[in-house]
Formats: sequence, structure tokens, C-alpha cells
Amino acid sequence: MAKYVLLYSGGMGMAMTPAEQAAVVQEWGAWFTSLGAAIVDPGAPFMPAVTTLGGNDAGATGYTIVDAASPEAATAMAKTCPQLKAGGSISIYPTIAMM
Repeated sequence: MAKYVLLYSGGMGMAMTPAEQAAVVQEWGAWFTSLGAAIVDPGAPFMPAVTTLGGNDAGATGYTIVDAASPEAATAMAKTCPQLKAGGSISIYPTIAMM
């Protein structure tokens, strides 16, 4: 198994009302539960403030790290992510084990 970073961009932003927030948390929780042991780090949304060094200001909004047998398996996991339903995008990065 290899680790893949699912990097989120865009989407609808933070839910405003407590009911909307609860619905979003429930949707993400259900997605994490569906992935089970593949979740290495559920990650977190990013704050809007960002410091960018160099020329890339792509605007990432959060991440998750998963264990998957192949890039195709990681992609299949990402295809069911609530981020896509919210109008955002997901970039899937394979990682390199350093130790």
C-alpha cells in the first residue's frame, strides 16, 4: 500500500448555519467511515489566510491522506468525496516514503 494526499481546492466554503454545519460534518463523517482503515489522516480544512512562497498560489482548501493499493484505487476513493458534490476539485498526489 502507498499513501496518497487528496488535496482539495474550491468548493462552496464553510457552512453558515448550525444545521448546515451539522449536515456537512455528517456527510464527511459518512465518507470517512466508508473508507475505513484506508484513512491515514482525515486531514482538515485550511484557514483562508495563506502564505505563498514562489509562483504557485493555487488556493488549496484542505486535505486527506489515504492508503491505497494503486493510483486508480486512490482515485476511486476520491470520486465519492463530498468535496466534489460541493463544486470543488481534488488533486491526488502519490507520496514517497522517506524512511
